[in-house]
Amino acid sequence: MTDSTTPRVLVLSGEPPPGLEPLDGRAELRIVTEDRLAAELPAADALLVWDFATDALPAAWPREGGPRWVHTASAGVDRLMFPALVESDTVLTNARGVFEQPIAEYVAGQVLALAKDFAGTYERQRRRVWEHRVTERVGGTRAVVVGGGPIGRATARTLGALGLRVALVGRTARADDPEVGRVHAFAELDALLPEADWVVSAAPLTDQTRDMFDARAFALMKRGARFLNVGRGPLVVEDDLLAALRARQLAGAALDVFREEPLTDGSPLWDAPGLLVSPHMSADTTTWLDDLAAVFVDNFGRWRAGRPLRNVVDKKLGYVPYAATAEAEGALR
Repeated sequence: MTDSTTPRVLVLSGEPPPGLEPLDGRAELRIVTEDRLAAELPAADALLVWDFATDALPAAWPREGGPRWVHTASAGVDRLMFPALVESDTVLTNARGVFEQPIAEYVAGQVLALAKDFAGTYERQRRRVWEHRVTERVGGTRAVVVGGGPIGRATARTLGALGLRVALVGRTARADDPEVGRVHAFAELDALLPEADWVVSAAPLTDQTRDMFDARAFALMKRGARFLNVGRGPLVVEDDLLAALRARQLAGAALDVFREEPLTDGSPLWDAPGLLVSPHMSADTTTWLDDLAAVFVDNFGRWRAGRPLRNVVDKKLGYVPYAATAEAEGALR
């Protein structure tokens, strides 16, 4: 966008987000809640989906007019993959760059917590029980990280720094990836699972990946392996995971995302043997809201100047392709 008019930017949020002060005087910011979205969208030039857990956008999307650019303050974009937006000329961007390292650190922390039985240590401390026991080494064990984008790559690098031998699985195989060496294709996953001590789900939610971790996948894993999901809840068939944990096919698991959130009080996942539950917080750090705003502010400047935007989602694929991002990042610096 390069015209001289002040653009109208809708911000879907219950309250004004922090960090948007640099847009004062550069944009007409309008904070809207879900009940006002349909009325405001036709006249909007851009939309910031700050409330990224909303499901209101498909019903509110206008038949005519509407924003030329939509940005979501999230890495996942599956909630925005409705036909009217996908088939439109509207450019969609996400918050790639904010979540990668925090999620990788969360995965590393959970791997260490499971291997070192921190939960057992804390429980014995609570009961004032002094009980010496041995735990496991993580160095030299094998991890399969499913998801070849920045989150999966950051996770692979971080686990590698702990001494794990990591295989990264993505949509497209690469024999000499400049960052991680080799990337395996999804078709190779079945052959990798039986050798893995740790399986990390960090993939986007697409038709190809939905329900990919089911009874069949868990049965392929070696007995005593552990499973972690930091991708999207619907990647996992939770009843099948429960069965694998109860049968001791898996020695443990850690879930940060779920098919339905928040997890209900009656969910059997709370009491599943060896399962660590966290409330969708693996990426959320003390600065994450400011970091999310900074990504949008930077892209707003590019949009106004008619320059290439960062983190453009391929709406046919349902995510930002890694190769395109790496090429764009080099050109944009």
